[in-house]
Amino acid sequence: MKSIFSENLSDPQRTAGPEAMAETTAQRRPVRWHIAVFLAPAVLIYTAVMILPLFGTLQLSLFRTVDNVPVFAGFDNFRMLFGDPRWSANFWNALGNNTWFFIIHMLVQNPIGVVLAALLSSPKLRFSAFYRTAIFIPTILSFVIVGFAWKLILSPLWGVAPNVLDLVGLKSLFVPWLGKEEYALTTLGLISVWQFVGIPMMLIYAALLSIPDEVIEAAECDGITGMAQFWKIKLPLILPSIGIISILTFVGNFNAFDLIYSAQGALAGPNYATDILGTFLYRTFFGFQLQVGDRNMGATIASMMFFIILAGVCVYLFTIQTRLRRYQY
Repeated sequence: MKSIFSENLSDPQRTAGPEAMAETTAQRRPVRWHIAVFLAPAVLIYTAVMILPLFGTLQLSLFRTVDNVPVFAGFDNFRMLFGDPRWSANFWNALGNNTWFFIIHMLVQNPIGVVLAALLSSPKLRFSAFYRTAIFIPTILSFVIVGFAWKLILSPLWGVAPNVLDLVGLKSLFVPWLGKEEYALTTLGLISVWQFVGIPMMLIYAALLSIPDEVIEAAECDGITGMAQFWKIKLPLILPSIGIISILTFVGNFNAFDLIYSAQGALAGPNYATDILGTFLYRTFFGFQLQVGDRNMGATIASMMFFIILAGVCVYLFTIQTRLRRYQY
């Protein structure tokens, strides 16, 4: 006993208090410099490609070029965008078309993705891997290929759509969907849904597979099977994934440009019926045909796109996501 007591007194770490021991542990903890080394390339690339251009765009929107000399204009470009009828009419038209483009994806693409994921996650379904691959293949196709191919398919002159409808006796239903103002944007939205429905399908499919087997077995013990099991058990558990898909859809749709440009051109015809913020930005910044490019007004439109997307993301993060956390398992 005496030797143990004397040993404890001679050891300063054992006689010291918890605060001193914590300081000693913190001093001995090595600095993990390798984390900074591994993150540095990604941070530098992201800063050069995303952060610096973003601040450059915001700065450019506050200036106006007079005699090839940049002059600080404050918020005059934004006032012109909203107050000048020449600019405001095109901006609100593009914003409205963008909103409708997003609504089509939310009401058609995401529900279809959930249904496909629920069907493909069934263990009784045969060849599910083949179906997943076939549905996901259009996602990896180029926008140019998709836009040009569907423009050929829906062409009233040499397209295959009239002949296909004629084979089933529905040729009377065919109209030049890409050539009429009331149908063009909805048609392009559905084409985009066809191309990208594989993304929500795969994300929801992964979320369904990650549900613990214990939860499913407990539901089956309670007699909850089939569609009732999906609605009462699985759907509430995948709501966080559906929320993430919704915000990704929002960001992607309000950044859309490629499909509209490849199918309808920079003028987003007919009569600007398919004009969205991306094509409006392109014509304004770079100019098109008789329209002279204005990089300051183009930067102003790009800044408004950034603010709209930022507002939508903030609404999701601070309101919707906090409510969806209760469904996480």
